[in-house]
Amino acid sequence: MLFNSFPFIFAFLPIVFLGFFGLARISRSLASVWLGLASVAFYAYWKPEFVVLLLASITCNFLMASHIAKESRQSRRQRLLVWAIAINLAALVYFKYMNFFVDSINTLADTDIRLETIALPLGISFFTFTQIAFLVDTYRGMSREFNPSHYLLFVTWFPHLIAGPVLHHKEMMPQFEQAQTYRLDWNNLGTGATLFIIGLAKKVLLADTLAGDANAVFNAAATGVDPGVIAAWVGALSYTFQLYFDFSGYSDMAVGLSLMFGVRLPLNFDSPYKAVNIVDFWRRWHMTLSRFLRDYVYIPLGGNRLGELRRNVNLLVTMLLGGLWHGANWTFVAWGGFHGALLVINHAWWRWQGTGEAKSPRNRLHQIWTLALTFILVVIGWVYFRSADFSTAHRMIAGMFGFNGLSLPKWLSAYAGFASNLGPQIHFSGLFSELPEAHFDSAWTFGMIGLSACIVWFMPNSQQLVGLQASSVMVLLPNPTRTVAVAMGVLFALSLTNLSRVSEFLYFQF
Repeated sequence: MLFNSFPFIFAFLPIVFLGFFGLARISRSLASVWLGLASVAFYAYWKPEFVVLLLASITCNFLMASHIAKESRQSRRQRLLVWAIAINLAALVYFKYMNFFVDSINTLADTDIRLETIALPLGISFFTFTQIAFLVDTYRGMSREFNPSHYLLFVTWFPHLIAGPVLHHKEMMPQFEQAQTYRLDWNNLGTGATLFIIGLAKKVLLADTLAGDANAVFNAAATGVDPGVIAAWVGALSYTFQLYFDFSGYSDMAVGLSLMFGVRLPLNFDSPYKAVNIVDFWRRWHMTLSRFLRDYVYIPLGGNRLGELRRNVNLLVTMLLGGLWHGANWTFVAWGGFHGALLVINHAWWRWQGTGEAKSPRNRLHQIWTLALTFILVVIGWVYFRSADFSTAHRMIAGMFGFNGLSLPKWLSAYAGFASNLGPQIHFSGLFSELPEAHFDSAWTFGMIGLSACIVWFMPNSQQLVGLQASSVMVLLPNPTRTVAVAMGVLFALSLTNLSRVSEFLYFQF
């Protein structure tokens, strides 16, 4: 079931909401069980057969964590933890990576191993990582609550089940022990609904609109078309902003939905395209995944405690695994390796400057330069992230750097007649005429990219708008007024008019 669908908004959500607070008046335990069952039903709406896998994973991990917590012998606890993590990773590898590994072996060894396509269970990466974190925290003595209904909710809680955020047990499970969670709070309801509407608008009005041009260019490159410099940048930037609005929109909706029920989830985005270096970017983008990779991969590998060389290796290994986590494709591994290399270079630059850490930009001009450089590098990385194979990515990169010539859309070429004298590399139809799905013969495409850039760089982010961020520079909507209510109503109505073209969130595939 999708957040951006009529069945969810007008059937599932109101039924679950009214049922929860109605049952909470009778029994808090009954109310929490209701939410757990509703979350399982939410997952089952996609493919009921995978509910068995989800429940088996939850049962196995709950029992293993309980045994780890009760075991007093350290060696025994370590073995239990290793076995529990191995079981989780085995399931993840089988469902998500087995076809990838077999295809890679066939390509490298010129073999012909046959394996039927294995369906990828929705959200398996997220609920697997969430439970691995719980197991490790239990081993470390950081988790001591073992209420079965609360654990079921911790894993299956429908706002975060499919695409995160990746949770720590301490961020959610204790909230279901608190009485106020089971009492309707109108402030939480209003703030949560506002955040949900903002996220919905990001998805259906911005991300889905940008998707058309991004798909057109990348699909054309995948068929062997060499995009010109403008078309390549149109495709890359459209996808860059599509991905941002799609995933941050989902995260806004997840946090907003959860808050409507009185449960606070961690924030997942903090204006990542405003980052002034690549380290700053990873502190702002998909923050809960970055935290997981840091706490459960980078630090256990040694972090920065074993010298500069070991730190660089740890960074590269962590980011390569982070890339592979996103998808079973070598382009994801390349994307992770690219960001790992950028992080190593970033730290080397700081060391060369003698600071050892980031320094604030010296002035406004320096800030703009560092922001622009970081953004361009991120866009280049997204090309590999989006491309189905390296050939597609390399055609896109070649186009972005001008190796495929320049093709102008008709509407722009009408105002650029002087360009015809610039040489044989200038074409006035070129790639644009070969992309029937795109709307390059209209200024609309460029207007959407410009609008997206203005929202990303010059507007406060969602949590700043609703006052959920302590460091917010501008809080516009913490105290709702009639004007704000009307504005949200209009935005919600506009979003509903676009729900006829329901599309999945991009991170569902991960």
